[in-house]
Amino acid sequence: MIRPHHFHSNPQTQGDNAYQKASDSDVSATARAKFDDVAEALRTNGVAVHDFDDTSGQTPDSVFPNNWFSTHAGGHVAIYPMFAPNRRTERRADVIDHLKTNFRVQDVIDYSGLEQDNLALEGTGAMVLDHIGRVAYVVRSRRADPVLLERFCTHFNFEPIAFDAADQAGRTVYHTNVLMAVGTRVALVGLDMITDPERRATVTTRLEESGREVIALSEAQINAFASNAIELSGRGGMIMALSTTAHNTLTQNQIDRIAQHADLLPLSIPTLETAGGSVRCMIAGLHLSRR
Repeated sequence: MIRPHHFHSNPQTQGDNAYQKASDSDVSATARAKFDDVAEALRTNGVAVHDFDDTSGQTPDSVFPNNWFSTHAGGHVAIYPMFAPNRRTERRADVIDHLKTNFRVQDVIDYSGLEQDNLALEGTGAMVLDHIGRVAYVVRSRRADPVLLERFCTHFNFEPIAFDAADQAGRTVYHTNVLMAVGTRVALVGLDMITDPERRATVTTRLEESGREVIALSEAQINAFASNAIELSGRGGMIMALSTTAHNTLTQNQIDRIAQHADLLPLSIPTLETAGGSVRCMIAGLHLSRR
């Protein structure tokens, strides 16, 4: 996790992020305080948190590190090309060095040079990875280049399932992880926003075949970041971390169904959500073995 020191809504990403809201630069202190609350809540629940401070001053979205790198079982790390120029400077050698020092890292595959060809694949924002079924679910967008997606899936042994998704106004969903979250035994998906009925059925079937209970979310719930959640290993078992905004929009039936598979942990981050992301975006998951 990256502690923000210069957080504000990024003007370079507003063009295709319908979930983003304008904010002033003076929200930075509030964003930092909310970040610290989240990190403390995760640690209290037994989640190991590795946090770094962002002091560059040029990276308003640095609090969302899952877009520029991901880790994978077997000691593999991927570094990704970003769409917005000011997000490209979020990549940090010290974070990768920390992983190499504390975890078993076999190789680092760096795709970031493909930015020179105007290609982007924004990590586990653009892709929602099913590590059990080995499927990469991807909403087609300019932040998920299809050629680069195929290359990633070949390197990391995932099957790509790409589809179109949009809101009722016809605006494309910019990142897959605002549309769906995949846990070990449960998946939260804005199914009605997948525009092709056949692809919608394919996504549902593949998730169910991998043993997940699929919980359909409405567009209103997606707008409240209900699927921008992440399952984490806590002290007492699996935790589904999500924002308070997201939790408040879930029905009691949905909450009860999720709770059968993971303990829900609502986290209050309204300021950070103005940037168009939520709890899942704040966390780059670790799938590496400790040294």
